[in-house]
Amino acid sequence: MKHVTIKDVARKLGVSISSVSRAFNDKYDIKPETKARILSVADELGYRPNPIAKKLIKQQSLNIGIIVPEFINDFYARVIIGVQQVLIAKGYQVLIMQSDENPDLERNNTKTLLDNFVDGLIVCPINEHDNILYFKKQISQGVPIVFLGRISAGFIGSKIIFDDYKWSLFATEHLINQGYQTIYHLSGDPQFSVSKKRKAGFLKAMEKHKIPESNYKIIAAGLTAEAGELATTQLIQKEDVPEALFCINDPVALGAMKALRTYHINIPQDIAIVGCTETPMAPLAYPPLTSITQPAVEMGASAAELLLRQIEHGFNTPQTITFDGLLNIRESSTRPIVNS
Repeated sequence: MKHVTIKDVARKLGVSISSVSRAFNDKYDIKPETKARILSVADELGYRPNPIAKKLIKQQSLNIGIIVPEFINDFYARVIIGVQQVLIAKGYQVLIMQSDENPDLERNNTKTLLDNFVDGLIVCPINEHDNILYFKKQISQGVPIVFLGRISAGFIGSKIIFDDYKWSLFATEHLINQGYQTIYHLSGDPQFSVSKKRKAGFLKAMEKHKIPESNYKIIAAGLTAEAGELATTQLIQKEDVPEALFCINDPVALGAMKALRTYHINIPQDIAIVGCTETPMAPLAYPPLTSITQPAVEMGASAAELLLRQIEHGFNTPQTITFDGLLNIRESSTRPIVNS
């Protein structure tokens, strides 16, 4: 298909290219009737402005790159929604890539986006170890980057984080206040900052309420439903089932619930379950799953706004924005009332 150019419009009307250009750019020195005629013919011919040329003039690609660990987790999907709401309204295009929890792919994705001249990056890192020196180098070379999620509060760089420690503490305290005596934590990969912070919140609740060490455990599970199902199955087979489980995230909690149903262990009559990240499945599970809401859309929007300030105003001082959550208490964790 032939691309209609500004020259084609000028030739059709028998006017100069500069007249057509003034009409397209809404300049004051062109008669309204001439402008209207030019725009009408341009529309008739199917003329569209060349976005690449406009970007070259502005010396911006008007593209922003986003890298997430995976698409299966609803949290990252909602983060992307928040990012797009802000950036598209500002005239930016959003290029999304998945690292698949692979540090090599995460680095290659970053290089691909930078080679395509994105104006900045929003990175939801796999962890804060594998590629952090690489990202620090890009920042030192002037690349605007905002991190979101699995990054420690102490990292020197702009970041959007959730108060995992506080809300893990609150979720564990909820189980303690329900009267559960033995509580295990199905934890994630120990190298992830999110795993460390949620584990720390769990342990703080144990310490605060003086729960004996024999009454709680940290079980390294993972981040997937399959990991939760496997870890819980192993506990059942070892006859080491606690009164309650606090899970690193909702997929792990849902996997644990599946294993318990397989072995006909009732929730919450025999064991209570609490998840984290409030996936759409949480209120639909049987029984409905108690979970911690993270405001993912708002976190994504905040990351986009922070990145735009860096790009448009040269604001390079690292900032940290910490978001709060909400514990949605449902049937999976509430101790049943026993009639006397």
